[in-house]
Amino acid sequence: MGTLLHSFIVFYTIFFIIILVKEKTLCTVVFQPKFILATGPKISAFLVGNISGVSLTLNSVSASDTTGSLPPSSCIPVSQTQWNLSSEFIGKSALLVRLSLNRSLQLCGNETSQDCCPESVCVQETLHVSACVDETPKSSLVIQTQIYAQINPSKPPSENRTVIPNQAFHPLGRCPCDVTPDVCDIRCCCDQNCTQEMLGLFSNNCLPGPFGGSFSPVPDYQCSVQSSENDPDWFPFLCVISPSDNNPFLGLFYNGGTMSPKPRPSFQPQQMTAHVPPINYRQGDPIFTVDDGYLTIPQNSGLGHCVDNAPVAFLANFEARCVRRLQICPSQSDNIRVKVKDGQGGVVTVNVVDEVASDLSLFQPISESQVSDEQCVLVLALHYTFYWRENGLTGITVLRTTANISLGAPVSFTSRYSAVFVNGNESSQPISGNPGYQIRRPVLGGILNSDTGVIQRAQINLWQPGGDGLCSSADLRPVEFGINSTSGCLIPVSLLNLTQCSRLRETMHAVLGGLVTSTLVSRTGKPDFTNITNWINITTLLQNSSQPAEGSSGACPALPTHLQIHIRSLIKGFVQGVPQKIIHAVEISFRETTWSIECDMGDLNPCSDPEVMQNFPITSSVVFTESESAQAPRSRFSINFTEFDCDRNDVCWPELAFPLTRYYTGEPYSQALAKGLILVFFFIVASVLGTPWRQIRQAWNNASL
Repeated sequence: MGTLLHSFIVFYTIFFIIILVKEKTLCTVVFQPKFILATGPKISAFLVGNISGVSLTLNSVSASDTTGSLPPSSCIPVSQTQWNLSSEFIGKSALLVRLSLNRSLQLCGNETSQDCCPESVCVQETLHVSACVDETPKSSLVIQTQIYAQINPSKPPSENRTVIPNQAFHPLGRCPCDVTPDVCDIRCCCDQNCTQEMLGLFSNNCLPGPFGGSFSPVPDYQCSVQSSENDPDWFPFLCVISPSDNNPFLGLFYNGGTMSPKPRPSFQPQQMTAHVPPINYRQGDPIFTVDDGYLTIPQNSGLGHCVDNAPVAFLANFEARCVRRLQICPSQSDNIRVKVKDGQGGVVTVNVVDEVASDLSLFQPISESQVSDEQCVLVLALHYTFYWRENGLTGITVLRTTANISLGAPVSFTSRYSAVFVNGNESSQPISGNPGYQIRRPVLGGILNSDTGVIQRAQINLWQPGGDGLCSSADLRPVEFGINSTSGCLIPVSLLNLTQCSRLRETMHAVLGGLVTSTLVSRTGKPDFTNITNWINITTLLQNSSQPAEGSSGACPALPTHLQIHIRSLIKGFVQGVPQKIIHAVEISFRETTWSIECDMGDLNPCSDPEVMQNFPITSSVVFTESESAQAPRSRFSINFTEFDCDRNDVCWPELAFPLTRYYTGEPYSQALAKGLILVFFFIVASVLGTPWRQIRQAWNNASL
């Protein structure tokens, strides 16, 4: 009996479930979603389920005054609405339901119209959409609408927008969120283009912080925020007086002084423009011809090779050597007789003076064949002399050196070029400064003519060796002021020469002494050749040698092999802040060494053959020393404690009280001292009457008790 009853219950349960599912499947439709809060004029939703035979009904409803609930769904339209209802099938089991407002949302102005909105909240109602089958509602959609009126700008819209500069250098000002000109920016409450009606739409949702124009509170260190009751002791002396707009929390938008960005390298190739001929020449400017071209002379570049079309710079002396190799005779032209702009509105013509070289050893012509087919006239040297006054040229002279060379095969030779600028007319001589010497200008030497009393210019030189390094082929170069330099060359000596040491010493003295032919040196760079007081004597230091006059075993002791020129200078006055250096002493000394023949040098043995030569070096050097005799003597403190020396360090502890010292020249010393004493007096009064001093006295009294 129990088993039969259990089977009956299970059967009827399954039967009822099948009936319910079938009814649910055939008759149920559902809105997705069932409730919508709309703020715009267009609304959409989906009706899902068995949508065959389903009709839609739209009604505007309101809640009951007594119960507060909405009326039930109805398949009969009860009231007219301002909404248009439409639907669209999506597949077999879904329907897209759309609602659109059929009226305008423009806010009414002075004119009265039925289509405009009299208030900012234009539409506020509740809609009921019912899905009916056979006049029976199956599902409902509740829509709560709250739509605001649209506020159109009075001016036509513009696509122009404010270009925001780099805020690191150009602050935005009081309203950073105002980015559109003449248009109210949404949520920007500080925008001056927004009316009160517009601000009412988003007054509760303004952009916060500095970007919306909301500045943070005034800091505590401002003098305007502290009351007299809560002021600390230090506040009246250390508070800050600054406008509230200058708020440090703004960061890059800080409304302070603007600054220009620093130029940065662009790593782009520099655009070379044509050089404009100057009205007046300055030092370093290129010299121009009458056709606005450069006056060029072959010169050596930084890499050492020869540049044929190198411009000549005004007041820049130079010497150059170029190795030439010719296979045919060059055509003779007279293109160096050019007209040059003198820099003062006139024209100067180059004057050419020709000479024939008698000694070709300086130019080292080397022929690759001994067969001589023809004679060629070659230009071996061009030596230019430019005469200048103020900012212009007064004359140009070039000495052209030529020679006849047999050209039967390619010939190699060394051509020489130079340019010297002479101040004044053609009878003047170049100077080295005015009045003090300039760096890298020649040291001026001279010899007194006892008959006329006029000092004639002489040279103080160093060697400039040639290709083979021998002294016989070496050139001479003048000693340049302020430039320490050393040079040398080789002298061939045989065993026979080393047996006559006295004669060899005399020869060495003559060779080294030939570098300094002057006996006087000008104190300044612009000397007076008629006033002996502008010149100083050259002192020669002789070394006492106890070496024997003759050597032994192919060796000679005490041979002068090094010439040292010691020039002492000092600073004597300033001209427009530039120190003027003069020479106050010149000393010449010789350094002696021992020469001896080295045997076993290969096939040629100098020890066995007295005529075999061996090269020995001789050198010359110049050293400049700046004397401190004309300067103030240094104190013991600055000598022993160099880390506190104001001339050597950025931090100068001796000048800690600079306004109270004599070095302060901003105001009279008496006023500076008085102000300093007043400041010290106020500091003592503040210390005595302030809180720290009261606490110290109270602690002292408590300790005494």
